[in-house]
Amino acid sequence: MPGTDLADLSAADLVRRTTTGEATAVEAVAASLERIERRNPGVNAFSVVLGERALADAAALDARFAADGTAGPLHGVPVAIKEEIDVAGCVTTFGGRGNSTPADEDGEVVRRLREAGAIVVGKTRMPEFGQWPFTESVDGGITRNPWDHSRTPGGSSGGTAAAVALGMVPVAIGGDGGGSIRIPAAHCGIFGLKPTRGRVTSHPYPHLWWALGTTGPLTRTVLDSAIVYDVIRGNTDGDLFTAPEPTTSFVAAAGAEPGSLRIGWSNASPARGVRLVREHVEAVEETARLLAGLGHDVREVQPRYPDTTLAFLPQFFAGVRTESDAVEHFERLEPRTRLVYHLGRWVSPRVRDRAIAAGERLAERVNHVFDDVDVLLTPTVPIRPRRAGVLTGTRPVRVALASTQMIAWTALWNVTGNPAASVPAGLGPDGLPLAVQLVGRIGDEPTLLSLAAQLERTRPWPLLTG
Repeated sequence: MPGTDLADLSAADLVRRTTTGEATAVEAVAASLERIERRNPGVNAFSVVLGERALADAAALDARFAADGTAGPLHGVPVAIKEEIDVAGCVTTFGGRGNSTPADEDGEVVRRLREAGAIVVGKTRMPEFGQWPFTESVDGGITRNPWDHSRTPGGSSGGTAAAVALGMVPVAIGGDGGGSIRIPAAHCGIFGLKPTRGRVTSHPYPHLWWALGTTGPLTRTVLDSAIVYDVIRGNTDGDLFTAPEPTTSFVAAAGAEPGSLRIGWSNASPARGVRLVREHVEAVEETARLLAGLGHDVREVQPRYPDTTLAFLPQFFAGVRTESDAVEHFERLEPRTRLVYHLGRWVSPRVRDRAIAAGERLAERVNHVFDDVDVLLTPTVPIRPRRAGVLTGTRPVRVALASTQMIAWTALWNVTGNPAASVPAGLGPDGLPLAVQLVGRIGDEPTLLSLAAQLERTRPWPLLTG
């Protein structure tokens, strides 16, 4: 593709160029930095841009490659990292001003990315401690949807999603404690897979919001997600939650035909009182018809969704309180964060542990749906992207209600630990992306990747380029 902007390439295509002499890591990073300089002001995706350092890292990588010809699976790929993950020399802000001392070392996920040849070009915005499905904070301002700057990109990995959707980086790392990978992926028209609980290390932290949270990439292609997961998955001794190694590489799964699967679809809400807009009803139904046409056994199902409040809410409060207690300057936290902190005082370690145990019991019940199907197809989010500025001047109770609505179809799978992916499903009449969610058995990311890749080939999703 002569003349193609390197910033428009997928990670897989970029690696093919940087390892065959068609492009250098320095050129790839320079293209990323140029795109960031041009496009970030409109959306506010990045909180920190590491321009000089990234170019120096890329030059060192090019020199090593010239000397010995060895290259990792992400050789020369620019990546961005969500604010909650340690990057050496950067303050780990968690989206606020509670910390002021730069991290001494990379978090383990970042270390693995660098070892694979990736170049960290910056850090991406999030709401403080990732509490809300909208990327806004007192310190960082409002992050905007790349398809329509008047709308939210979702959250909490909204900066990550906006950066990828606009081609500022082909890959960026986010986190998901209630939908924070899948919601912004849905709003921004990209792919986001929340892995099985414990699939990716949380080191140097023993957990992310206890049993709820996990780390993972947002990407413009399924293959790129698979490449990154093969790099970052696996545990360290300090991880509170672990997952057994899969029997195949994720890259192999993304490249394999899924065969004929039993796919159950449902638009029933796991949360009472939450209704779907018509566009999202139709996106699920149209995807079900498409999958049936591809030879899958597709049927409507009625999952018996339990109430997850007593499993989710204590862990949410415990997660925010744990992260708040660890910052250097508690007094600098946002007023709404301090309010959440105090509202969660009732969550003792005993209450928290009971919530984790309740989640395990719920997982056993909910996973009976997979006795009859291999994959569950649902909406990702119930409504179209809200106007940007959701949190500005809004009372905490209204913020909580808006957030509860947004996570209706996603948070359940954080409680149970199942892998779940948001897959683009075209554009709505408003010109904004549509998406559906694929949910798999615990430990079965390969099936989700194979099926998502088949959907991607059959129904290519629109991307923002240029």
